[in-house]
Amino acid sequence: MVDLQQQYKQIKPEIDKGIQEVIDTCAFINGPAVKSFQDDLETYLGINHVIPCANGTDALQVSMMALGLQPGDEVITASFTFIATAEVIALLKLTPVLVDVDPDTFNIDPEAIRRAITPKTKAIVPVHIFGQCAPMEEILEIARQHNLYVIEDNCQAIGADYIFHDGLQKKAGTIGHVGCTSFFPSKNLGCYGDGGAIFTHDNELASQLRFIVNHGMTVRYYHDFIGVNSRLDSIQAAVLKVKLKHLDEYAVKRRAAADFYDKAFAGQPGLKTPVRYHKSTHVFHQYTLVTNNIDRKALQEFMASKEIPVMIYYPVPLHMQKAYIDPRYKEGDFPVTESLSEHVISLPMHTELDEEQLAYITSSLLEVINR
Repeated sequence: MVDLQQQYKQIKPEIDKGIQEVIDTCAFINGPAVKSFQDDLETYLGINHVIPCANGTDALQVSMMALGLQPGDEVITASFTFIATAEVIALLKLTPVLVDVDPDTFNIDPEAIRRAITPKTKAIVPVHIFGQCAPMEEILEIARQHNLYVIEDNCQAIGADYIFHDGLQKKAGTIGHVGCTSFFPSKNLGCYGDGGAIFTHDNELASQLRFIVNHGMTVRYYHDFIGVNSRLDSIQAAVLKVKLKHLDEYAVKRRAAADFYDKAFAGQPGLKTPVRYHKSTHVFHQYTLVTNNIDRKALQEFMASKEIPVMIYYPVPLHMQKAYIDPRYKEGDFPVTESLSEHVISLPMHTELDEEQLAYITSSLLEVINR
């Protein structure tokens, strides 16, 4: 699904040099490499503050802690997403309120958000799924009307641009009160281990976030807040600093691969290609098709026989996961999410795909669905 070896070979001298510099200085935690990457990412995103942390899940959890959310507070998010989005809500003893998504973009449905708001609602967590932004302008207006926080789960769309109705553009993750991302190796901007970051324009919130990720320390060994141990190590920062310079170039390559897929599958009644949301650029963390009247398991098995991975993101909606069974929800309550979970497939998507590989993938898929 992701060819990290070939990507590494393209940037090997830069990566090796950055890692060696960290080893030479032995500043492995909160070293100069972390600050340097933080500064570069702030510039790239056009954001006042980037707070590096250990992973994307921690980024979400720390954000909710810093915003002062309390047990019993309700947080609205989509049922069609990776488990971490709801996991941190439950861990903090907040109440996850799940809603359905748009059938075209797979992003959270603003009308579903409106219907889910109660006096206990305190925050909305839109997930920029698969590489393009959720409808942030509408979400921000809902949040303004109800005095809610907006926490962007930007673990899949770093580098994407959201376009407001007046033409203003902002980077995904910089639009709400706080944004969160993951640097898991397979992400568009991925390190060689775990990593994450939090973004905000708010100076006071940024200070609180920095305290929390470092054990709640304001001054060394003085702990004014309950915190966690969540730091981006220097070697990962060195890797990310190099890869950040190539992020826009990577997005261009991913879009080119998506265009190839789109053209190959055009007019196929059994396949719905990804819809490009007109208010967002798409950085294609995943290229996800919706199948129709196709045996998905047989398709996966056939593609595996051709040594082509085909993944399902996500086979079980959050409201049907065993750990999150809730009497408020039952099968059938989220028809779009449940249908997507039964019908989506994702094809290989990365920066090193060439036309020969793309032709092999597409011809193999067409072979199985048309036989």
